[in-house]
Amino acid sequence: MPQPNRPMFTTTADALVIVDFSPRGPGGPGGPGGTRGPRASRSPRCRRALGPYRRLLATPGARTFTIGNLLARLPMGMFSVSAVVMIAGTRGSYALAGAVTAAGLGATAVVAPWTARLVDRYGQAKIAVPATALAALGSLALLLCVRLGAPAWTLFVSYAATATTPNLGGMSRARWAHLLHGDESSLHVANSFEQAVDEACFMVGPVLAAFLCTAFFPEAGTLTGVVLLVTGVLVFTAQRSTEPPVRGYGPSKAPFRVPGIPPLLAVCLAMGAVFGSMEVVTIAFADAQGHRSAAGIVLALQAGGSCAAGLVYGATRRAGSGSGSAEDRYVWCIAAMTALLTLPLLAASLTGSLPVLAAALLIAGMATAPTMVTGMTLVQRRTPPGRLNEGMTLAVTGLLGGIACGSAAGGWTVEHVSPVAGYGVPVTAAAAALMTALTWTRPTRT
Repeated sequence: MPQPNRPMFTTTADALVIVDFSPRGPGGPGGPGGTRGPRASRSPRCRRALGPYRRLLATPGARTFTIGNLLARLPMGMFSVSAVVMIAGTRGSYALAGAVTAAGLGATAVVAPWTARLVDRYGQAKIAVPATALAALGSLALLLCVRLGAPAWTLFVSYAATATTPNLGGMSRARWAHLLHGDESSLHVANSFEQAVDEACFMVGPVLAAFLCTAFFPEAGTLTGVVLLVTGVLVFTAQRSTEPPVRGYGPSKAPFRVPGIPPLLAVCLAMGAVFGSMEVVTIAFADAQGHRSAAGIVLALQAGGSCAAGLVYGATRRAGSGSGSAEDRYVWCIAAMTALLTLPLLAASLTGSLPVLAAALLIAGMATAPTMVTGMTLVQRRTPPGRLNEGMTLAVTGLLGGIACGSAAGGWTVEHVSPVAGYGVPVTAAAAALMTALTWTRPTRT
């Protein structure tokens, strides 16, 4: 008779047969505590070979909510470009286009924290779906107003109605923080991955928007963005197993009142001005060169450089490794970003070549993702428990407010001075972010 925990060996004709009678419980080979044949050889060496991002996406439920989040976040890189191309093409004014997008982003900066607070209080699925529906109606209203030649004030009202769009990046980061609680190294990889997703959306989104608006009809980019947004949010919220539990606020402070958060928001405001002005100025510069449809590709190269740098930063840099605090790294990242942003200004003023400008933007974008990853990490560390989505949305609100100001400033500079001079706006905004960060971190060092 075979032993209970030993396999039996026998032969039949020319084959060797091994029969395993061991139990399949927790201590047996088939159980959770034992080896499982071929799988035993895959640990831990094979798991290390999978790479940090592959291991991250192997988290149960992660791939499903990531796919939905990707679909929903792609329009974030489409809406503003679609609005600028659509309005400037029909009304002939970049100043009006920049002002409309600035008004919409400004409204989002006011409404988004309240939406995030409701998400933290009642859950992602209960709030995100109706909030997205309202935002989709605002985008469709803007499309109809442009299509029907409605008065200019209707464009401002319609685009401002999109302010209820939930912070999808914040909700995704909140899910990672819930799933990876206590694992700072994996959470750093998740933050880098989410920033790379942001950059990928802003890399593909402008190209897709510019292509749709020029190849089909001016409203095609906005219409496609609405469909992707609604579909993605429905897929994302349908994954309930990874949704963070709703927690009571208790005695915790509002994130805005927590020490260290206001200076971070001030830096986000200045950095948002970099992104907003760069987008409008690049579209105007490409239009002045007679290649308006290429503006999306040029902007995509900047986002592509940031995406690649973010993935490398997440794979090679672990939270808590290396020297220096996160505050010091944040300052160095902003300093590198400020220095690299002088390259597009030099390329536009010295050469006037769109391909040279595209190469300069590719290089300049490489400092964006590491800066944003470090900034979001600081925000997460300082936000009280149970209010993570609100804290990260405040950071995004700062970015949106800066984008609104930068978009308006870039549009004014382009129209009243020149597109080349417009590239001085993002450099100035980055320098303001650097000065704010230096002022904020000096007391910390002392």
